Amino acid sequence: MFLTYLRRELRRRRKAALVVASGLALGIALVIVVTSVTAGMQRAQDQVLGSLYGLGTDLTVTKARSAPADGERPERPTFDFDADEDGEEQSGERLVVQGLATLDAATVTTAAAQDGVARAAGGLSLTSISVDGQFRRGQVQQEGSSGNSATPPNGVPGSGSSGGPGGGSGGGVEGGGAAFGIDSFTVYGTDVTADGFGPLASSALTEGRAFTKADADAAVAVVDSGYAQQEKLAKGDKVTVGGTEFTVVGIATADSGQAAADVYLPLKRAQTLADAKDKITTVYVQAADSQQLGALKTALTKKLPGTTVTSSADLADTVSGSLSTAASLAGTVGRWLSWTVLAAAFLVAGLLTTASVGRRVREFGTLKALGWRSGRVTRQIVGEAVANGLIGGVLGIAVGLGAAYAITAAGPTLTAQLGSLGGGMGGGMGRGPGSGGGPGTGAQSLDVALTAPVSATTLALAVGLAVAGGLVAGAFGGWRASRLRPADALRRVE
Repeated sequence: MFLTYLRRELRRRRKAALVVASGLALGIALVIVVTSVTAGMQRAQDQVLGSLYGLGTDLTVTKARSAPADGERPERPTFDFDADEDGEEQSGERLVVQGLATLDAATVTTAAAQDGVARAAGGLSLTSISVDGQFRRGQVQQEGSSGNSATPPNGVPGSGSSGGPGGGSGGGVEGGGAAFGIDSFTVYGTDVTADGFGPLASSALTEGRAFTKADADAAVAVVDSGYAQQEKLAKGDKVTVGGTEFTVVGIATADSGQAAADVYLPLKRAQTLADAKDKITTVYVQAADSQQLGALKTALTKKLPGTTVTSSADLADTVSGSLSTAASLAGTVGRWLSWTVLAAAFLVAGLLTTASVGRRVREFGTLKALGWRSGRVTRQIVGEAVANGLIGGVLGIAVGLGAAYAITAAGPTLTAQLGSLGGGMGGGMGRGPGSGGGPGTGAQSLDVALTAPVSATTLALAVGLAVAGGLVAGAFGGWRASRLRPADALRRVE
């Protein structure tokens, strides 16, 4: 009887049911769109953090380099060349720590032993600087000569018998000088036992193989695809780092943005070349429970005084540009707007249902006169309202899915700019080929396409809202119907 009456009333009052369902559909569709766009913003942000910072971890531990004392010159690599080697090619190479102070390798063990840490690994961020060129001696031009020049017997240009520079009052030194070229590329010492963890987490292997545990002390390297193209390197070629040749066993391509380094070496080999035995610049930490990152960050900060513990949330705070603006709008204005519209839709549905009950006074009064109790009338009204809500839910889900698909298909481009954060996540993360300075020296940017993924949770939320909207409308109508008496129906009889 309940279903038969429900079906008949919905068919008879199609227009009223459609109005109520449409209002609920609008609110539900808006909630779906805002929720999916917000999820797309989070996905885009994760993509930015992963590509620019090599974010394959939950936390990183670094240590800022202390400023030089008053009167003390900052530490810089030095090169010594022999000026007497006239015209001979001379070169030198130095591996220097990139931007950060070093930590003891034992810091990894300390971090790994902390409660809440699933695993930890170390990395050493370096820059290889090479200088090569030659000196050329100048020629002493004697006074009155017709272009012929001579070098004094002592071999020192400009020290002729006349005494003054240039060998005479009318002579001088012509030519001479030095021509040296400077080249640099970034190197990262990687823990070969940390598979898919650390600086290589943001890159995908496109040729060859990755490091294995057997490569701990091997002369092998993985090269970034951009640097490999620049230097015309392929799998099996040799790359020289710190005067040592390494065989390229793999080519890695950054998922997006910039790679963590140009050349990746086994950590032990990198430490040896840089004369940094048992030293690292970054500790990568993976939490056992991602919901406890705040507590874990606090614990590691206390456990490792003098270090900087950085989380993905800290990095997210540095994201600016159109991505940040859109995320802020979706997370605040959009969310408030969607819930406000939904609340308004619930209220309108309730008022329309109440008005509908008011127009059916004779019907419900007659049913009560025939023996229907108030509870049965109320259940009938609530049933109709829930049915209207489910219809609205179906329409809202259809509209919401269509809008989300349209946003994903259009793929509007957003720009993310990231400023410095005391070295950033992972120390040298975010530095690509040819970039200058240490980590965090300037803002970097990346264009990402916005998507609007709709999860099963979002769909479940939409169904729940549809049922809730029906119940709210049914509650309004049921309250109104429960106050009707058979006499009310008689008064309406003309």
